[in-house]
Amino acid sequence: MSEPILRVEHLNRYFGALHATDDVSFEVPKGQIRAVIGPNGAGKSTLMDLICNRTTPNSGKVYFKGEDITGLAPYKIVRKGMCKCFQITQIFSNLTVFENVQIARINMGKKVFDFRAKKDNFLEQEVNEFLSYVGIQDKANSISGYLSYGDQRRLDIAIALSMEPTLLILDEPAAGVAREEAYKLMDLVKKLAKDRDMTILFIEHDMDIIFNYSDVISVMSNGSLIASDTPANIKNNDFVQKAYLGSNK
Repeated sequence: MSEPILRVEHLNRYFGALHATDDVSFEVPKGQIRAVIGPNGAGKSTLMDLICNRTTPNSGKVYFKGEDITGLAPYKIVRKGMCKCFQITQIFSNLTVFENVQIARINMGKKVFDFRAKKDNFLEQEVNEFLSYVGIQDKANSISGYLSYGDQRRLDIAIALSMEPTLLILDEPAAGVAREEAYKLMDLVKKLAKDRDMTILFIEHDMDIIFNYSDVISVMSNGSLIASDTPANIKNNDFVQKAYLGSNK
């Protein structure tokens, strides 16, 4: 097994008497697609926020590429190669599809904008490559807010790609889209992992998506990590069935 790109050690986050995460530890090797599942309130979203430092842990450590990033400013974590796509798409709805990715690319400090240049041509080739990869290059000049929700999801991924992540975190990528589009989005995610040697960590509730697209499934319940295993083994794990999937025995 390859060296872990992400390592989480004894993460705890309390909100009063509530243990949102309770001594959570796990490792994710480079190139793996890992799903994090659990019932509502299990601590999945809090765990992802702790990894990205959108929430500060009461105790514990997060290591990315072997470096302790606990407490590091989120924008610095992004520039180290970790990026998150949220459940609710984070786009500028009044700007064009092209401008959304262009702004993200500029924000990464790849190039300083030359105010003598025409903005429509600035980073044109790079931006169009990202849009083409996710399948919405033909909508480059469309106002983002008028896109279908599935295409907004694709735009969100294009924005993330422009930041050149090695670890991409997705919060319920299939939520709010039709089943056919959800599978197409996950096909895209799987392609990302293969083509760009990218590690994927995602939260999802759709069990068909989870079992069809993940290499490993980590299961949370009441703030604790109760199992991490292959999809086949998770299906047959009695403890997981009782805690989440519903035992039929």
